Amino acid sequence: MRAMEDKDIKQRIVYLRAVLEENSRKYYVENAPAISDFEFDTLMHELEALEAQYPQYASEDSPTRKVGSDLEQSGGSPQAMEPGIRREFAQYPHAHPMLSLANTYSIGEVEDFAARAAKTLDHGFTYSCELKFDGTAICLTYRDGKLFRALTRGDGVIGDDVTDNVRQISNIPQTLKGSGWPEEFEIRGEILMPYSSFDRLNAQRLRDEDQPFANPRNAASGSLKLLDPGEVGRRGLWCTLYHIAGDNAGFATHEEALDAASSWGLPVSDKRRICHNISEIKQYIDYWDTERRNLPYATDGIVIKINEISAREALGFTAKFPRWAVAYKFKAEQALTEVLSIDYQVGRTGAVTPVANLSPVPLSGTVVKRATLNNADQMALLDIRIGDMVYVEKGGEIIPKITAVEKSRRPAGAVPPVFPTVCPDCGTPLVREEDEAKWFCPNSDGCPQQIKGRLVHFMGRKAMNIIAGDATADQLFSKGLVKSPADLYSLDKYRLMSLEGWKDRSAERFLASLAESKSVPFPRVLFALGIRYVGETTAKEVAVHFRDIDSIASATVETLLEVPDVGEVIARSIHEFFRDPRHAGEVQRLRAAGLRMSMEEPTGPSSEALKDLSIVISGTFSISRDEMKALIEANGGKNSSGVSKKTSFLLAGEKPGPEKVRKAQELGVKIISEADFMKMLPQTDTEEDGQFPGSLFDTMI
Repeated sequence: MRAMEDKDIKQRIVYLRAVLEENSRKYYVENAPAISDFEFDTLMHELEALEAQYPQYASEDSPTRKVGSDLEQSGGSPQAMEPGIRREFAQYPHAHPMLSLANTYSIGEVEDFAARAAKTLDHGFTYSCELKFDGTAICLTYRDGKLFRALTRGDGVIGDDVTDNVRQISNIPQTLKGSGWPEEFEIRGEILMPYSSFDRLNAQRLRDEDQPFANPRNAASGSLKLLDPGEVGRRGLWCTLYHIAGDNAGFATHEEALDAASSWGLPVSDKRRICHNISEIKQYIDYWDTERRNLPYATDGIVIKINEISAREALGFTAKFPRWAVAYKFKAEQALTEVLSIDYQVGRTGAVTPVANLSPVPLSGTVVKRATLNNADQMALLDIRIGDMVYVEKGGEIIPKITAVEKSRRPAGAVPPVFPTVCPDCGTPLVREEDEAKWFCPNSDGCPQQIKGRLVHFMGRKAMNIIAGDATADQLFSKGLVKSPADLYSLDKYRLMSLEGWKDRSAERFLASLAESKSVPFPRVLFALGIRYVGETTAKEVAVHFRDIDSIASATVETLLEVPDVGEVIARSIHEFFRDPRHAGEVQRLRAAGLRMSMEEPTGPSSEALKDLSIVISGTFSISRDEMKALIEANGGKNSSGVSKKTSFLLAGEKPGPEKVRKAQELGVKIISEADFMKMLPQTDTEEDGQFPGSLFDTMI
């Protein structure tokens, strides 16, 4: 019997470790958490208790002894990531380990934390209480008063270098002000996405039929690892800093250190408070559990730290946590409300999404009336009925989500809703592809909602930037003037003035924006076509790789897979789009209207020095990766995303990806440095002056 119990315990421990590691990867690497923080923490605490009770099953590799890592791991699921996320960053060690915090949902455990500290320390001490910001951890290094490097938490020992992206965050100073800062120091904090920026980003993603981010933390983390620093700047990220690592630059207390950091121009929170006992800590927690709903950014708890540096040194660290700090986490706010009805919305790609209409209920500072149910599988999992009382949750999840059904209050006779078998807009039978969670209407050119959705997408700011919105698209379609984007370019002032509400000035502005759209660069034209799964960044990558629409249209799936960040699903979607004669005809009409269907040729230096060479780049260089790729193409070379037998050489910069280096060595592919690569190119006066032609890429997009 005892052996059976031990076996069951060991199996439970193995299971918990596997679940926690999988969900840690989803949270930190993919930014697509599958379970709530509370569920994750509950499983972690269960594993901690079992390992403490049965030390024979303890392991150094257990999630209880490791910091959650945001470093890319083999076996991950890039498809779950946002398109445009970098797969490789240079990596550097932290000067001091970047640990996480022990957390609790119990005020009793906060009392235990304070009691343990008092028992260990032989002198009085105070607490610094601070908001626990719901963002992604960052470590900034300043050298001689200037921002030198920005690293993610990584695995706590090394982190990804995201300096170029962090420089785009407006409240992070490039140069410190005042005086008194150490010659070099690390300061840590969080990168946040304020609610206003989050709402704008998700509204755009929904218009593009991209999966919206579940919460600002995921959005901030995903944004920090984008390919394009300019796009990072447009995301509206914000930073708050809360800890100078190491010896705290000689300060006696944590509070003094943060006050000094603030005087240097660093963004330090003004919401912190010094507490002298557990009663004051409770008051601080109670205040912010309510007041946090009025903040412009997400918080999910309170961090309580010992304020005195000498006391911290006496308390020390565990393998994973500092013993001088603990995080008290707020429970997510819930509300119970009734499901009034369920609508089925059709998007521009034909995806049918169920949405629950709810009896209005106040939640986290807003009134919630609707909540998406995602797909038919989610509806079945919830076992939801019209008339059910359901729990709606926001907390860190800014998008309202139905988490459970209160079945004890289910009305008699309630029957499961039937997911439609035909399109609710045009009546066409729905289809569901093998690997898809959603049902789709295949009538892409006859379904009114899809047509109007594509028109809105085409005219959007990040696409053709035509001055119009949903109402204009609906009006133009309903009056029979526009059934496809190409029809827009046949409109004239006379037809527009015949529509209700149109005046001379509005018609002229609309036609002027149509004319201006003809100068939109090719990558944005490709994005505007609305190919399923092809977002803004992917469109740019594909456009730069193939150079013109005809090359993309004739590309095979295998050729499309050579584009960085294009996987099997995206490649097949692009290939199938251009195989459709209707789409091919639409492209020709847009070409005839004067839209750009190719990249502008670079005006910088060019040669055939790299002709017929297939080159893979990895790591960081003296110029950006995009500039390096442009330099390769300008000299006749071809950029390839993966190392194969056909690769001419691997161009390795600083901190190249270990997997690419390993594969190159296995296949006998030559690995060359940036310096050796530059020697292969024709020398120019600018190169001799040490300035490589970085303007090449600027002329291409």
